[in-house]
Amino acid sequence: MRARRTAGWAASALVTVLASTGLLAGAAAASGPAAAQGPRVATATDPVTHEENDRVPEGSLWTQHYFPSSDGSGTELHADVLLPEGLPRKAEVPVILSVGPYFGHSGQSGAEGWGHTGPSARFQDFIEGTDLFDQGYAFVMVDLRGFGGSTGCLDWGGPGEQADVKAAIGWAAKQPWSTGAVGLYGKSYDAATGLIGNNLDQRALKAVVAQEPVWDMYQYIYSNGVPRPNVTGTANAYNSIATLDQLPDDDARYLANSRYEESHPECLTQNSAGYRIADQDDEFWTSRDLAKAARGTDTPLFVTQGFIENNTKPEEMQEYLDNHEGPERGWVGQWEHVRGGDRTSDGRLSMGREGWYDETLSFYDQYLKGIRPAVRYPAYSVEDSTGAWRAQKTWPVVERHVTLPLGGGSYVDDGGLSSVAGLAGPAAREQVGPTGDWDLENAPTTDPAAPKGLAEKQALLQKSGAVTSSFFVWSKALKKAVRVTGTPRISLSAEGEGNVMLKLYDVAPDGTAVMFDEQVSLLRTGKLSVDLKATDWTLAAGHVLAVEIGSVQTGSWRDTPSGETIRVEGARLGLALDDPADDVATAGARSPYLDTYLRQYTVPLPAGTGTFTVVPGGRL
Repeated sequence: MRARRTAGWAASALVTVLASTGLLAGAAAASGPAAAQGPRVATATDPVTHEENDRVPEGSLWTQHYFPSSDGSGTELHADVLLPEGLPRKAEVPVILSVGPYFGHSGQSGAEGWGHTGPSARFQDFIEGTDLFDQGYAFVMVDLRGFGGSTGCLDWGGPGEQADVKAAIGWAAKQPWSTGAVGLYGKSYDAATGLIGNNLDQRALKAVVAQEPVWDMYQYIYSNGVPRPNVTGTANAYNSIATLDQLPDDDARYLANSRYEESHPECLTQNSAGYRIADQDDEFWTSRDLAKAARGTDTPLFVTQGFIENNTKPEEMQEYLDNHEGPERGWVGQWEHVRGGDRTSDGRLSMGREGWYDETLSFYDQYLKGIRPAVRYPAYSVEDSTGAWRAQKTWPVVERHVTLPLGGGSYVDDGGLSSVAGLAGPAAREQVGPTGDWDLENAPTTDPAAPKGLAEKQALLQKSGAVTSSFFVWSKALKKAVRVTGTPRISLSAEGEGNVMLKLYDVAPDGTAVMFDEQVSLLRTGKLSVDLKATDWTLAAGHVLAVEIGSVQTGSWRDTPSGETIRVEGARLGLALDDPADDVATAGARSPYLDTYLRQYTVPLPAGTGTFTVVPGGRL
């Protein structure tokens, strides 16, 4: 890292740049009476250094700007801009941009106890980990409509926010200190705006880094018509963030914009109303289907995704990646809702892999600066369920697609009541209920534990001939290890109406089983096909694959059991299979959350009589 230049020199350099473009009407001095009044607050023409306000990252100059969204609605967007403090006159730098709801000066999702205003520290880890300003980049944080210093009604992933992302990219590209090359960066919500940015297909956008995004906004609130526990909590959370009090020393324009909802209370009502629409085909949701909108896009894309995370789950992930036609990079594996550089309390990397900041910077250097990477990184670095890492040219790598016959059976859509009697732990219905605020950054790491012995008892009841809350279908034991990858799909014909829960289990010879994939759906008489979550799970030799079909008995869905007996016929399981023997190892350690998941979702479940073979014919 080279030595920092002095704050006074840096401020005067940016003032000169701003003056040369006609943006500077008169800069306040960096010292004198104003300095004694407390930390300085930036304006568009009055840059502030770390020495003048300790919330400004070292090595940067902070300015604030306002510009219109791109939809003609009159919405005004606010941006915090951080430029390298040593930027020479007329110099230009590429821009790393993040657009989201979490950049309010008083805190991300709630008040953080700051004593004075300043730019958000949301991505301080990225700024420091990449040494971003010494590497010659600007960092820009733009508040989506309704948040922070922006006006307008919040519009969760909808056309309004899409217009905001478009405006932010265009604005960042056209600034006098910008080379015109923009990269998007984010995690969770501002990773979803990164996917939106790719979908907009703007020439100025050269690369997107999206950690743990939502691939389709509907899937975060409903599962095929069944409400998730956050169906009200997510709306409440973002309404709360939108109305968060900002700090009294913010500039008057920022404070006035932050109070937009006080004079427009309809914004909060409209936001809450949208989440109550359960129909996936409603225009409210089709306009937010990011995976479908990715068709034909080609912005270079770097993503991370935890296959077993309980917040922004890997649903429609494969559809998005299949629709995207540009260069791709990915870290995908067995972790929770974390960033690439996050560490656990004992210092272990949460994703298990070193080098997040180096690889991310190399990605931006390649596509924003045209610098050839010094290190040849794998296109995809993948951790499977054994904790082993491998390198791939794409994800998923599929050696064989199979469609496996599951047959049929019957179950009672009673939410598990006919199976749970006499078991230890909470009753199935007591696990489901309204929750408080639940935003994309704050959600339970795991679902509530299932009643002890539930799956085993259910299988025993089925063996006795009883029709209860679900039924199982078992494979024959595997002769060699095989990996289930991509997005499993179950298709069936049903008689009756209610809910269906579909689960896949990895059953070991010792009679224990890990539930590794699941999905739920509303169900009516007729044919139904349901995509489960994307997965990357290796079944060892001697293990059995079990499929459970039945009522929603576990998890946190807010379903309404119909009480009907559902008859299932002609069920089929579509799988994408890969041979672990072909793996090419790459660096990475076992992600710590994998063991947490295994403890939570391993249950007693001895294998039943096998009726199908996972690898028909025995060859991949």
